[in-house]
Amino acid sequence: MPKIFEYFGFIFYFYSNEHEPIHVHVIHGAKESIFDLIIMNGELIDIFAREKKGVDPLSEKDKRTAEAFIRKYHKNIIEKWIKFFVLKQMIRCTNIKKKI
Repeated sequence: MPKIFEYFGFIFYFYSNEHEPIHVHVIHGAKESIFDLIIMNGELIDIFAREKKGVDPLSEKDKRTAEAFIRKYHKNIIEKWIKFFVLKQMIRCTNIKKKI
């Protein structure tokens, strides 16, 4: 379960046996949601939040924060996805300490 980002209490991560579309799991406290990145011709078109079975979803405010983060760092998320799932390389967690 590679952790890819930490951002003011939010944890962004992949599961090690993921599937497409590219998506990222986000935990804040005891709540979690999944965000699908919709990409067309190499460009981010949209982000869709969905619930993880058996877990309380992020609050609406936390979903907005997570989505804003993903919009800002989507290229890094995609790069980490490719590095981990396609190239089979280890990835490091990045701790973001500047508010977006």
